[in-house]
Amino acid sequence: MDLLDWHRGRLSSRRLAVLVRHMPRDSALARALHGEAAEWQVGDYLLAAAVDHLAESNWMFATVNQDEDAEPLEYPVPVVRPGADDGAGDGTGGEQAEETGPPVAAGPGPAELLHFFR
Repeated sequence: MDLLDWHRGRLSSRRLAVLVRHMPRDSALARALHGEAAEWQVGDYLLAAAVDHLAESNWMFATVNQDEDAEPLEYPVPVVRPGADDGAGDGTGGEQAEETGPPVAAGPGPAELLHFFR
């Protein structure tokens, strides 16, 4: 497809709009418009949510079953999703988390988890 065909009158504006609107998600135009989010599909978001929930449930299990005098376990860092520019869950796990402190909603404490699971 030559875009000069639109200029030459061989391609209608409507046909050009349809071609642009239905470009594949991995096209250069989609990446330019939507950035990294163009590469993520619904299945990728669902998989990231499943990984986050599995990590959180493992953290809950380990927190409830650890010794009483042990230090609290770190809350799991969520998978980074496109467009998440708030810095929380950026995947660095190190310097950023220490500078900003613990997340606001760090999750329930051991006593709350124990009460929930009993």
